[in-house]
Amino acid sequence: MITESDAAAAAAPERWERLPERLGYERTRENITGLLAGRPELSAVPVPACPGWTVRDLLAHLLDVCQGVVNGVPRLPLEHPDPDDEAGLAELLDRWTEVSAQLPDAFEGLLGFKMTMDILVHELDLRHALGVPVPADHPAYPASLDLVTLGMGLTVIEQGLPALRLETPGASWVVGRGEPAVTVRGHRHDLFRSLTGRRTLGQIARLDWSEPPERWLPAFTWPPFDPPAEPFELMADGS
Repeated sequence: MITESDAAAAAAPERWERLPERLGYERTRENITGLLAGRPELSAVPVPACPGWTVRDLLAHLLDVCQGVVNGVPRLPLEHPDPDDEAGLAELLDRWTEVSAQLPDAFEGLLGFKMTMDILVHELDLRHALGVPVPADHPAYPASLDLVTLGMGLTVIEQGLPALRLETPGASWVVGRGEPAVTVRGHRHDLFRSLTGRRTLGQIARLDWSEPPERWLPAFTWPPFDPPAEPFELMADGS
């Protein structure tokens, strides 16, 4: 579960830094490498945000996605890694460094947004699993939030819901079509985790809504994200 120091870091003053998707991806990969390098004992630690996964599984997934892009066969964002591969954390990290250096120029654009979003989701999953604070500022947030708000918007439209506005200090998005009928405000960490299946519906309802949120809560379940039944991490304010 997220620690109090984690929540405090997440609630730090906003600074909206934007980087090209490739640089955001590489910065996030370096963060994960720094968390795991030289720590083989972390391999079997469970990752609550990904039920049934260990830290090794999470890392293998990220390598699998990267290898798929290099090979021209991108994987689904949450596909489980091959359970038969027995490589340890050190070997997986070395492979990931080698493979990421081969990422094609086509990484930019939608593919870059998808990879950046996926790796940020899992860096945060990993930090929560290890009890390590979330960075107060992370360059992968802008592109990742752009993508997940777009994805959720399709569900809002499919469900026939009025549009909603999501706001965080320094940025806002209209999700769906037309004039927003409701505004929901929160720390960007809370918004991102809410949009990527890491917050319960009860936690999402505790964000700062301008109108009662119940009508829009079903739209927070959208492929491939599904809110958990029970909370496994705290909100940015520690609640």
